[in-house]
Amino acid sequence: MGMNLTQKIIFSHLVEGDMTPGKEIAIRIDQTLTQDATGTMAYLEFEAIGIPRVKTELSVSYVDHNTLQTGFENADDHRFLQTAAAKFGVHFSRAGNGICHQVHLERFGVPGKTLLGSDSHTPTGGGLGMLAIGAGGLDVAMAMAGHPFYLNMPKVVNVRLHGKLAPWASAKDVILEVLRRLSVKGGVGKVIEYSGDGVKSLSVPERATITNMGAELGATTSVFPSDEITKRFLDAQSRGHVFTPIAADPDAEYDEVIDINLNELEPLIALPHSPDNVKKVSEVDGLKVDQVFIGSCTNSSYVDLMKLAKILKGKTIAPNVSLVVAPGSKQVLYMLSRNGALADIVAAGARLLECACGPCLGVGQAPATGAVSLRTSNRNFEGRSGTKNAKVYLVSVETAAASALTGVITDPRYLGEQIVVEMPEKFEIDDRMIIPPPADGGDVEILRGPNIKPLPKAEPLPDKLMGRVLLKVGDNITTDHIMPAGAKILPLRSNVPEISKHCFETIDPTFPERARSAGGGFIVGGANYGQGSSREHAALAPLYLGIKAVIAKSFARIHRQNLINFGILPLTFEDEKDYDEINKSMGEGDELAIENVRENLLSDSLEVKNITTGKTFKVRHNLSDRQKEILLAGGLLNYAKK
Repeated sequence: MGMNLTQKIIFSHLVEGDMTPGKEIAIRIDQTLTQDATGTMAYLEFEAIGIPRVKTELSVSYVDHNTLQTGFENADDHRFLQTAAAKFGVHFSRAGNGICHQVHLERFGVPGKTLLGSDSHTPTGGGLGMLAIGAGGLDVAMAMAGHPFYLNMPKVVNVRLHGKLAPWASAKDVILEVLRRLSVKGGVGKVIEYSGDGVKSLSVPERATITNMGAELGATTSVFPSDEITKRFLDAQSRGHVFTPIAADPDAEYDEVIDINLNELEPLIALPHSPDNVKKVSEVDGLKVDQVFIGSCTNSSYVDLMKLAKILKGKTIAPNVSLVVAPGSKQVLYMLSRNGALADIVAAGARLLECACGPCLGVGQAPATGAVSLRTSNRNFEGRSGTKNAKVYLVSVETAAASALTGVITDPRYLGEQIVVEMPEKFEIDDRMIIPPPADGGDVEILRGPNIKPLPKAEPLPDKLMGRVLLKVGDNITTDHIMPAGAKILPLRSNVPEISKHCFETIDPTFPERARSAGGGFIVGGANYGQGSSREHAALAPLYLGIKAVIAKSFARIHRQNLINFGILPLTFEDEKDYDEINKSMGEGDELAIENVRENLLSDSLEVKNITTGKTFKVRHNLSDRQKEILLAGGLLNYAKK
């Protein structure tokens, strides 16, 4: 029996374990990336490990999230990151050079390599044939220090693409269709691997759009084969020498198969407030639009914005619409400015933003009260835009552009003959905004601003956990719920004591003070707890506030590992059928106790006693032996030092 593409890359990087789905394995990491919202903590963690220089083939530190400088905090973080990169042997991509995933695809990605990034959309690299995985900053720091990355061997889902996209349908519609079928938790524990004759019709940027939003499935990653389309892209980036063909064997087997006929797809749209709330654009056609944002790591490539320019050329956006555009990289912006496309975009009434993430995570351009905002980004969680009651819809560039012109949600097929944009034979190459590290960083001084605080320390797991239920929440709680982003809160990412004051702010603003007053306690959640961003602050802030364990129906992969990394027990109800009854009988404020934790951690389950009601129930931890040792030590840093 042959291997699929996922198995091939994992097998070639396997350090520990066997490739049985669900079993823990460890893989060697070739490349890492960090961004400024998660990077400061990642490099503080790397420094704490005590390794003088990174041991990966390549590590890159990007500045693309916290670029709005309303105070000294973000600028101080950028200075810290630049000096840390020089000291530790990391390439530094300056503010203005572009979004990490777009730039990495253009300038650094290598087919067949592994990439670990402290951003949940790192799977964008799968469009280039990489095994690219998002993780918490501490996992990335460990990888930079030469440690393997541990994960459960994923199942592999084969999405077979047939035919060619119909006029005005796009790669965004492909991934929205996958989300419609599988849901935001349908990819947990899985890699989504694309194949079929339809793959040949998709460019690398289109493939990257699909793998990027695979993160919204909860998938470990998504991956396309590396083929002649990949080579053409790398040649155009003057990087053809890194090309390696890689594909599944003809007799490869998969755990699940999904077929999608591209020629049958029509423009799709994700309605508020979840990326899997998908309908046809034609079903919501005519809804008044207040704002349109075109950009983010999902749809800000050269081809994306050339399509926008061609659609807008000679026209003017509707009077009721604010259109903002953020190119994905300096390369994209430079090429648009040279060929006149940028002039067409600006002339139509668009507002040009810098090459950064911006509105995608609530940094600038928050919509008006109750506004409808169409966005080409990847997430539309409630409040993520910066306006809690805004209604964010996720669409393709084509749908966004058509709607900006008409002022209402508009099926782009209304525009008539399809706009076609070919990939350039050569991209403009200028890497002056990427600073390579010196050969020896021993004399480099790392500069720290006053907002950069030391890491919170986790203590070894006690033998008894006691505390009150401080918060009860439902299904699909996101890391935006736990630790919000946005222009006001993001500058505090280097300061855990300060940022913890905003923990669960959108759900219960009293939570931080109650947690502090109670001396910590428990959180009880539903299914898919912690979906969304890789931000480890969603674990660091609860740790600082004294959270001892989170009990939920199920966890999103990255957040569960972040909880483990910082010494917080992630527990699931032993029997989901009993969840409703247990949950109903347990109220906020109930006091819980778990006895003999250290001893019972070695078994599969623990018993929780609700002291307030007198009832007991069983919970599971599903921890590997290594994860048990990490928790017993009080987190991954303590474990690594041991």
